[in-house]
Amino acid sequence: MHRLFTIATRGPGLYEFTDALRDWIAGAPAEEAVLTLFIRHTSASLLIQENADPDVRRDLTEFLHRLVPPSDRPEMRWMTHTYEGPDDMPAHAKAAILPVSLQIPVISGRMMLGTWQGIYLFEHRQAPHRREVMALLR
Repeated sequence: MHRLFTIATRGPGLYEFTDALRDWIAGAPAEEAVLTLFIRHTSASLLIQENADPDVRRDLTEFLHRLVPPSDRPEMRWMTHTYEGPDDMPAHAKAAILPVSLQIPVISGRMMLGTWQGIYLFEHRQAPHRREVMALLR
């Protein structure tokens, strides 16, 4: 069973889509499976992270921004891939250090996530995007 999820983003940050996955899996015939997620982009990532306190999402976004700032900052002028603006190459760098695929066990028709875990698309670009995540349940 597979499905393509489209997630609209409004700029950098974590966009949770755990509930959409949970609803989709609820209709699956498989009691035990592995859910594989793969993002079809090179400037965004996937992440399993805390979903209780929104400060975690804000802090992670700020941490990555400080780790890899925009290429128009003086210390980042060495970046040459700037076709789509100063966030272009930094977004690729962030996606290179974070996962672009995830695997989650599904048992008794439920994802085996921890109590405070959610599944997120991590947008690294400033402009809004429509990101695609391929889900495969086997």
